[in-house]
Amino acid sequence: MASRSIIILDADPAAGKALAARLTKLGFTVALVAASEDEAIPMAAEAPLVIMDVPPGSAERAAASALLKERSCAVLLTISEADEDALRAVPLRHTNGYIVKPFSDRELRVHIELMCAKLDAARAVYDLEDRFFATSIDMLCFLNFNGHFKRINPAWERTLGFTREELMSRPFIEFVHPDDRERTLDQNRKVRDGGQALGFENRYLCKDGSFRWFLWNAAPDNAEQLIYSVARDITASKQAAAERDLLVHELQTALDEVKALRGILPMCSYCRKIRDDNDYWLTVENYISTHTTTLFTHGICPSCVAKEIEPMFAK
Repeated sequence: MASRSIIILDADPAAGKALAARLTKLGFTVALVAASEDEAIPMAAEAPLVIMDVPPGSAERAAASALLKERSCAVLLTISEADEDALRAVPLRHTNGYIVKPFSDRELRVHIELMCAKLDAARAVYDLEDRFFATSIDMLCFLNFNGHFKRINPAWERTLGFTREELMSRPFIEFVHPDDRERTLDQNRKVRDGGQALGFENRYLCKDGSFRWFLWNAAPDNAEQLIYSVARDITASKQAAAERDLLVHELQTALDEVKALRGILPMCSYCRKIRDDNDYWLTVENYISTHTTTLFTHGICPSCVAKEIEPMFAK
C-alpha cells in the first residue's frame, strides 16, 4: 500500500506540509498539497486517495463537497472530535471516511489502507458496471436531480443519433417531444420525491428530426441526487399497434358497409319481385315470409277498389 499516491487538501499550508512529511515518513507518495478543491479535483484521477482537512464546525458542508462524489478517488476527512456526531448523520459514499484529530501514525496508516482497499473493490464494481453499460441494448442513464444526464451508455447514440456529449450538454427535457413534456416533468418530479417510474412512455427527438417512443423504468438515489433509469425503444411496437388499430378500423368499416348492402333488396322494376341470395326471384310476400316471421292477410285498399273492383261491377 505504500506505493499509493495521495493528495492533501488543507486550507492551512503549514498544516498540509506537516501532514505530507508524516505520510512521506510512512512511505506514501504525496502527489499534491492543495489549498482548494479546484486544485485537487483535476488530480483526483491520478491519486487514489485525498486527505481533506475539515475546519471545526464545517463537517456537514465538507460532506457535500463535489470531491466526495468523484468515483476515481476516495476521500479521508480529518475532523475534530466535536464534529464527529454531525458527520455521522450525513451519508457518505462507502469509499469515503473520516479520522478524528489528533491521530497517530498507526491510525493514519490503517485508515489509508482500509480506504484504498475499499476503492479497489469499488473500482472492480465500476469496471463491471462500465462493461454492462457498454453492451446493453437498452438505454441506461444516470440523471441528475438538476435535469441533466450525468452518464448514458452507447445505446443512446445508436438510437437517437446524437453523441453522448450532445445529450449531456443540454437539459434532458429539451429532447422530449413538446406534447409529452408536461407529463414527463410531472413524472420526474414524482421520482425525485421518492416515487418510481414504471412503464412510463414518452417520445424523444432524434438528430434527423424524427421522434422515437421510449418505455421507462426509473428509481431515485437521494443520497447521490440521481435518478437511475432504463429506457427501451418501443417505436416498432407502437407502429405495429397503430397499423393493427387501423386494420381493425378498416375491417369494421367494411363490415358495416356489407351490413348496409345486405339491407338493400334487388327488386324487379316491372313485376316487383325480389331476388334472394340464391338468385331466385320471389314475390314480396314469399321473400318476407322466408326471411322473417311475418304472416300476411289479404284485403283490398280503397284505390284498388275504385280502380279494379268498381269497374267490374259497372260492367
